[in-house]
Amino acid sequence: MKLFVRRWVSGIAVVVTTVALGALAMPVAHAETDGDLGAAWTAVHDGPAEYPGVHIDWDVPITMSDGVVIKANVYRPMDAAGRIVEKPLPTIVNMTPYTKLAYMLLESAVSIPYLYDSLVTLINRFDLFNLNGTPFSGLGDQIKIGTSGVARTIAVDRKLIQSGYTQIVADVRGTGFSQGVWQVFGEREKLDTVEIAEWSAKQPWSDGNIGLTGVSNGGISAMQAAEQKPPSVKAVFATVPGSDLLRDTVAPGGGFVVGFVPLWLAVVNGAKWVPDLASIVNGQFDWKWLADRVASPVTFIDTLLRALVVPSVDAIPPDMEQLLDPNGPFRQGVTGHPEQIEAPTFIIGGWHDIFANSQPAAYNAIPLPTSKKKLVMGDWYHSTFGAGMGVAGAPPRMDVLQRAWFDKWLKGIDNGIDRYSSTTLFQQGGGWTGGEEFPRSGVTHTRQYLSAEPSGTTGIVAHDGTLSSTPPSGVSTLTVSPGLSTICSRDGAQGTAGVIGIVDGCGKDSRVAEVAALTFTGQPVTEPTLISGPVNVHLNTVLDATDGYWSVTLNDVAPDGNSRVLTSGQLTASLRANDDSKSSKSANGDYTAPFPTLTLADRQAVVPGQPTTLDVGLVATDAVLQPGHRLRVDVYAANFPRGMMIPALLLESQLRPQHVVLDPSAPSWVNVPLSRPIG
Repeated sequence: MKLFVRRWVSGIAVVVTTVALGALAMPVAHAETDGDLGAAWTAVHDGPAEYPGVHIDWDVPITMSDGVVIKANVYRPMDAAGRIVEKPLPTIVNMTPYTKLAYMLLESAVSIPYLYDSLVTLINRFDLFNLNGTPFSGLGDQIKIGTSGVARTIAVDRKLIQSGYTQIVADVRGTGFSQGVWQVFGEREKLDTVEIAEWSAKQPWSDGNIGLTGVSNGGISAMQAAEQKPPSVKAVFATVPGSDLLRDTVAPGGGFVVGFVPLWLAVVNGAKWVPDLASIVNGQFDWKWLADRVASPVTFIDTLLRALVVPSVDAIPPDMEQLLDPNGPFRQGVTGHPEQIEAPTFIIGGWHDIFANSQPAAYNAIPLPTSKKKLVMGDWYHSTFGAGMGVAGAPPRMDVLQRAWFDKWLKGIDNGIDRYSSTTLFQQGGGWTGGEEFPRSGVTHTRQYLSAEPSGTTGIVAHDGTLSSTPPSGVSTLTVSPGLSTICSRDGAQGTAGVIGIVDGCGKDSRVAEVAALTFTGQPVTEPTLISGPVNVHLNTVLDATDGYWSVTLNDVAPDGNSRVLTSGQLTASLRANDDSKSSKSANGDYTAPFPTLTLADRQAVVPGQPTTLDVGLVATDAVLQPGHRLRVDVYAANFPRGMMIPALLLESQLRPQHVVLDPSAPSWVNVPLSRPIG
């Protein structure tokens, strides 16, 4: 009956268009059917265990087809008599470069009797640490991640094992206690996950049904393995994964993500040197492990350091050129192919996660019916994903969703998760909504032109301009200079995996960053206005050097002046060439989602003083402008630490001021997907 009512309302929306668009833009409570299902799954997950104990086989050696030994911990349920359950069970595989030792410590912490679950229940029931409306809500988001079920999803869910699963946590080759050289998503690393899945399926304790799970790097590994179509893999649960890693977090728009990548490389390279102390004590130390670490002591860090001292493009050495070659092993390795996935897949992502560019795109690319693929997108960074899950009006906890997904596709339990909303989206400016697609239906990409006319809505900015549905009447040239104000910004928070987002004045208000921005602000909307999908900003620019860097954000401006970023994008001027076969456009030919090739071979000259038109694609988003709110576009000439030109190109830019020419004969605009006309 509830489904019928929802469809009836949708039918009315088609007939009564004006009313429907307003309703579409309004955030609605999570569908009642979803809420009922979530409550049932939570009761199952948190209910009495089928098996009371868990047995761990430590550091099980698994030999890959090339002879490298991968080490894994195998978790199996035990019965009331303390016997290991011999019945073949579905098996969950989780690959990690952060060491299974660290995951074991995390699992031990959350398994302290009564402590963790009691705290989670208490905090979620009363929504403690919801600090919205205070200057510290970003800190509250960091704390609330601990109550979202993420700890069990990252490491090991003991309750999942006790319900009749085997779980394997394995160190990625070249990390943890595994032999080999860390490949950073290389082809051999992908094959390892497939081989471990197939090995698991053949063990006497496995029934041959394998699920892949993982968070961040583990989620990437799970999806990349599923792309290989291993016969045993029947389901995937990937949390904050990436797919097109180059455009996600290595070099979006050609700018190196200096706030995240170096730290990530340092963490993995440092952790991989922690030895197996037990093997030293018992005289079984793996000398091949040590030889492999010596062979590649700081994987990729040496390459990164050399890149920082290359003075020009012509001076880039051949081995670094190979890394930049789109047909080379590195670029191929960090490029996913979700269109090849055949196993039911559940993706959890965040609108401001470092992999936000890939998550909705990967969901849409998976060629499965919506009953077999699901997407949850929250208002999260990489370090706050899941914050707020499990409270009233939000999706269930992450561990609950994972259990329900695997119960359905590995055990065949009809628990209704195939009927759960296909896209559960936190609508920025509103709340959680359940639907069947992303982008939402009923939106149309529409030009909003950049004009130099003052809006009168800003504080100190490089220029206060307007957004309008009509081109400007005269020619204006606006100048913006590279600066460091974006350190305190939502992009700064995103580029540091959420660390800067602890400060609300940076992560939830752009007015500090905007002191170095050209701002263009529209008129207040009079009714809820939906934004859903990718956004593109077309700029007519002039540079004083042979290269430059552009960063653009789309903001929701509240009546009190708060300017909150909804989405962003960046582009190196000389890397503006797009692959139209992978880009999307409006009916009138305007880009909606340009796909820059980001190759040195496709660099296009920038002639100082001459017009250069380019398109800056912004990550797809979902939001609603409430009555009285305005749309704003901010244009910057830098975006540190979210993105920084590689030194060879940075030297060409000379960090000179950059110019946007607003000309009615060659206008600049934002192409934004709206549910109703504005401006």
